[in-house]
Amino acid sequence: MAKSNKPIVWGLFAAGGTVTAFLTPALLLLTLLPAFGVMPALLSYDNLRGFAGHWFGKLVVFGILFLMLWHAAHRLRVTLHDFGVRADGLVAVAVYLAAATGTVATGYFLLRI
Repeated sequence: MAKSNKPIVWGLFAAGGTVTAFLTPALLLLTLLPAFGVMPALLSYDNLRGFAGHWFGKLVVFGILFLMLWHAAHRLRVTLHDFGVRADGLVAVAVYLAAATGTVATGYFLLRI
């Protein structure tokens, strides 16, 4: 039986979907609070930069964005297939390349903090 890369893709998709489902509502709430004039001290620039500057904070931010990007890439691939785009090889290369580019950019910018 031929080996397949599908378990890797589906594993990233499932993990990214779980992370996205749990964290997106909280991130939306925390982002909207300052827009309404409520600025918790925890969300101050210095605190967030301090968190992202620590090795553990970088790992957490990288992991969350990594999983969200790969989940979105696979979801976009499936959605384009549902809309009738049958060039699956080209679509797969494009969306996963975009996710890989976003992952590398995330790592690069986190390392600069």
